[in-house]
Amino acid sequence: MTTREGMPVAAPAVPIAELVQSDPAAAAEHLRSVVARNPANAGAQRLLGRVLRKLGQDEEAALAEMAAVRATAHDPEMVAIAQAMVANDLPRAEAGLRQRLSAQPMDVAAIRLMAELAGRIGRYKDSENLLRRAIELAPSFAAAQANLAMVLYKQSRYGEAGEVLEQVLARDPRNPGNRNLLAATLGRIGDYDEALMIYGELVETFPDHARLWMSYGHMLKTVGQLEESITAYRRALAVEPHLGEVWWSLANLKTVKFDESDIAAMEAALAGEITPDDALHLHFALGKAYADRKAAADSFRHYDAGNALRSEELGYEPEVITQQVDRMIEVLTPEFLAQHEGVGDTTPDPVFILGLPRAGSTLLEQILSSHSQVEGTMELPDIPAMAMREAKAAGNDLRDWPDAVAEMSAERFAELGAEFLERTRVQRKSDKPFYIDKLPNNWSYAGFIHLILPNAKIIDARRHPLDCCFSNFRQHFAKGQAFSYSLDHIGRYYADYVRAMDHYDRVLPGRIHRVIHEQLLDNPEAEVRAMLDYMSLPFEESCMEFHRNTRAVRTASSEQVRRPINRDGVGQWEPYRQWLGPLEKALGDLPQTYMRLPG
Repeated sequence: MTTREGMPVAAPAVPIAELVQSDPAAAAEHLRSVVARNPANAGAQRLLGRVLRKLGQDEEAALAEMAAVRATAHDPEMVAIAQAMVANDLPRAEAGLRQRLSAQPMDVAAIRLMAELAGRIGRYKDSENLLRRAIELAPSFAAAQANLAMVLYKQSRYGEAGEVLEQVLARDPRNPGNRNLLAATLGRIGDYDEALMIYGELVETFPDHARLWMSYGHMLKTVGQLEESITAYRRALAVEPHLGEVWWSLANLKTVKFDESDIAAMEAALAGEITPDDALHLHFALGKAYADRKAAADSFRHYDAGNALRSEELGYEPEVITQQVDRMIEVLTPEFLAQHEGVGDTTPDPVFILGLPRAGSTLLEQILSSHSQVEGTMELPDIPAMAMREAKAAGNDLRDWPDAVAEMSAERFAELGAEFLERTRVQRKSDKPFYIDKLPNNWSYAGFIHLILPNAKIIDARRHPLDCCFSNFRQHFAKGQAFSYSLDHIGRYYADYVRAMDHYDRVLPGRIHRVIHEQLLDNPEAEVRAMLDYMSLPFEESCMEFHRNTRAVRTASSEQVRRPINRDGVGQWEPYRQWLGPLEKALGDLPQTYMRLPG
């Protein structure tokens, strides 16, 4: 047996693999001598770590495991793989990693890189499994644990991500990247005070880190500290004036009016060498800036450019939703629903507010969460995640939840209802009996919700289609809402949504309560009373004083719902009508019929 430098090392009397099993103490002694002569022998360091774990010598094992990772980083083969990853040449990186892991299946550095590759292409479950394997082999591999927290975060499993981060930070409490992720995670589960404290410490430590200031601004906005939020965004721009997401974040407050110097700065940034991501954010921000000046042509030009960039990136296919609604109508017949009446979990706690984004759902949530018996949370990702998982398990496309429920047992419906309640428990911060999930896109899963939670309340927030759809076109969403970046796609999406709701009105009359936004503006108390009657709750005057509610709000309407009911958003599409032909064509007669019940 020799070191990499070729210096002889006394070989053990039996093969090292056998010695590890039969006499781990002797194996450890031998391996220590090997790595003493050549600390860069990654294989020996890795095996030494395993043996020391077996012997219960965890601290020394951790040192060996990390020495193995460091040694691997200098291996020419791994350097070539890392270079391929940096160049985003994923096929070359994957081929190299597969070859590497075939020869060295316990190389935790290679396993971690394979997990990163899986994450880059959206295979988060594969990435999670790989990272858990790396941590199993090297429990002290903090980088893999931090990566696992990020993968869990990206799967919207915020509670689990937080638990992993707490373990990572117990060993390295000042790591700024992990503290930043912890702050974001805490924000997702409603622990805003701690999140703000962490962000405050981070920007003090890194005052020239623009994206930290931006994240801090997001959290300040969420909790209603508007002036502090604007200050944080401006600090970010002082560091990086071209950072489009910050300009858009200011515009997205809906209360900031850009001055001439702001517009000049954005136009200058747009004319420079910037990333496509910065460009699309700047276009949306300039669209808002010119809209405030009543310059409809310039405003639409920028909105159109920003939407085109995002639409090309996302590649949305509108027929997928159309087909899903078609299939839902085929499966959820009166006979099927009668056979499956009450099969889910009968807990009545959840209240779902759904519809299109920008239809007034945040306003309804703010009104209801001002009631003494209703807790507001946020837009929860759990229903789509569960429905798509069940569809995939049934061997279908992720959108095909109707096919999955068509074959589902009564017991499974109840299990899924209980799972939703458990998954969302982390979001509940009070003992109020009801809590709200305000994810608008849940309209496409309303039948799934009904089946797994038959006593949950479902409220459909509906707004005039031209106002609602054009408001979506003017809005850049942080993620999701791929339908919203084309006027034709938005119109088709709205039409499919109405078609689905019409079907539920026919087969489940009275199951879903509808609130028409314009009627709420005209007669707010009557609409609020009707909504509370549907929920079997007494009227409380606090619901009419919703704008005084200091709860955190994460959505784009956060500042609008901190004002009394107003009509500022009505008719905002009208100055742009000459450019809205594709939207009007896709909507058909819906601007005239959207309030009617199906005949």
